[in-house]
Amino acid sequence: MSLATPTLHTARLRLRPVTSADADALFALHSSAYVLRYWDSPPWSDRARAGRFIAASEQMAEEGTGVRLAMDRASDGTFIGWCSLTRWNPEYRSASIGYCLGDAAWGHGYATEGARALLQWAFDTLDLNRVQAEADTRNAASARVLEKLGFVREGTLREDCIVNGEVSDSWVYGLLRREWHPVLSRATSSV
Repeated sequence: MSLATPTLHTARLRLRPVTSADADALFALHSSAYVLRYWDSPPWSDRARAGRFIAASEQMAEEGTGVRLAMDRASDGTFIGWCSLTRWNPEYRSASIGYCLGDAAWGHGYATEGARALLQWAFDTLDLNRVQAEADTRNAASARVLEKLGFVREGTLREDCIVNGEVSDSWVYGLLRREWHPVLSRATSSV
């Protein structure tokens, strides 16, 4: 069962399906050691990784397990990162959310705004009951984004990743439908 990947619009962002035109921007994003310093895989060194990432995004939608959306700034169309909803389980009405933005986009509220739009779509369209997220315990900025969205820190996965050769812990966050409080200005979507 495939899942139609939406295009979502917020006051400052357009979230749209990832395409082959994003390959250079994705490579630039994922080849930055600074951006990926809390990531559970090393920065990309091979440009072909961008093509595999795009193919995996398309396959995820085709298989109906999730969506990955490129995030563009609405004012000038600049690619600033992506956010995704993965591990969608219709039977359990659950999924996981993730995001990655370039460092020039940090501190402007884009991650919160984009994730909020994706969550609204997911709760409305997929009828989710629970969304989960994980963040490296050293990544205070990502933890703040999740907490602004209403996620509750539920626990710590001890030594669950090795990041840049260093064993690290992750926080697990959960957001339940009954705890979701979307802002009054809702995102608009098209499929």
